[in-house]
Amino acid sequence: MDKKRQIAIFTTASLPWMTGTAVNPLFRAAYLAKDGERIVTLVIPWLSLEDQKLVYPNNITFSSPAEQETYVRHWVDERTGFKSDFSVLFYPGKFSLDKRSILAAGDISERIPDEKADIAILEEPEHLTWYHHGKRWKIKFRLVVGIVHTNYLEYVRREKNGRMKAFLLKYINNWVVSLYCHKVIRLSAATQDYPKSIICNVHGVNPKFLEIGKKKQEQQQNGIQAFTKGAYYIGKMVWSKGYKELLELLRDHQKELTGLEVDLYGTGEDSDQVQETAKRLELAVRVHPGRDHADLLFHDYKVFLNPSTTDVVCTTTAEALAMGKIVVCANHPSNEFFKQFPNCRTYDNGDGFVKLTRHALAEEPAQLTDAQRHELSWEAATERFLRVTELDQEFTRKLSKSPTKNFMSASLGLSGSMEGASAYVHHVASGFEATRRIFGAIPKSLQPDEEQCKELGLPMPAVSGHAYLATEESKSSGVKG
Repeated sequence: MDKKRQIAIFTTASLPWMTGTAVNPLFRAAYLAKDGERIVTLVIPWLSLEDQKLVYPNNITFSSPAEQETYVRHWVDERTGFKSDFSVLFYPGKFSLDKRSILAAGDISERIPDEKADIAILEEPEHLTWYHHGKRWKIKFRLVVGIVHTNYLEYVRREKNGRMKAFLLKYINNWVVSLYCHKVIRLSAATQDYPKSIICNVHGVNPKFLEIGKKKQEQQQNGIQAFTKGAYYIGKMVWSKGYKELLELLRDHQKELTGLEVDLYGTGEDSDQVQETAKRLELAVRVHPGRDHADLLFHDYKVFLNPSTTDVVCTTTAEALAMGKIVVCANHPSNEFFKQFPNCRTYDNGDGFVKLTRHALAEEPAQLTDAQRHELSWEAATERFLRVTELDQEFTRKLSKSPTKNFMSASLGLSGSMEGASAYVHHVASGFEATRRIFGAIPKSLQPDEEQCKELGLPMPAVSGHAYLATEESKSSGVKG
């Protein structure tokens, strides 16, 4: 093991889609590769032009993977301040319009050659393996680490027949994550509980926000009023991201919060409804289109209000704290990491929200210490990641001559029983069939199309029975892809 560890980071989204699974794995790749001790590859989805138009903002599209890679590298290098030394690979992805998610097409583990298959990091392991039908990740890679980003159960519960969907999804997620991952990291206790998982926030803050915070602290130390604006919230503008809870709090406590004006920033499917609801309730709320949180517009706000309980670790909360603001947020497992910072104030009910908001508007934020600032950084997040995964320690694992049989037996305690293994496979397959029927099948989602194969230099796929079934079933159910 005198060679450098080879780390492949697979994720479910890519810039310019500014979602957590596009941004955070990108920073992780940059910082894991920074010291030159590891060979790092970031594996991200490549979308057809039609899907790019649906997903990427501001009419940004790419004619080739190389063009998108240039965009991604420029973005991260500009924010980290150093030249990133990691490779980029693309896998074919399909965008599900109704679920607003990208699904992997084909066996994406094959993007890493067998001779370089050392460590795999699956960002959102359940999402990446719902439709996986290729080589088992645990067999191909010596170590597979899953990082759970999203509280899928909470989102599903808010849908029609949500309790039934959440019950089945929890069941399926447990199977696929235990099947494909050696280690599982949950960013907070707000995620689904997986057996033998570790709770650790292995995400950091874009360095630009820490720089903004330093400048604000200098203003405070020089007696200059650093924060001249009041309260705001920024996030994807969908009801499940806390907008519903925030408007209800403001409606129910209008008298106690007389004079409070709140600015909301975001773009999303529910933008028009949020604006209409604020007007109908006659709230002192202004609704604006989404913008980059590092925009100069946000620097002077003093109080960040975030009542969301669907996040796992809210990126914008971390950014607000890094900028030196006071954050008023729900007393919820997703905010546990932030409680160590003096500017984080958590409430349990509406009265607590009112009290904390009024106090926050009336006082100055505490100044971050160097240690607190470091704890928010990607350097510290990378240190935590290496510690909990033990990547820098020897990882020895003898591969069996019959790995599939041994893995099945070890996972289920079947003492090598092939009958038991067959029952397990049937059990999992039945679960996937039920999942597809409840959540909807995506046409041809299990195979890339010919154009994607040409663009990525992949062999043309053979049409499988699974792909055909997904296509035919989706036609009959009216599901869009």
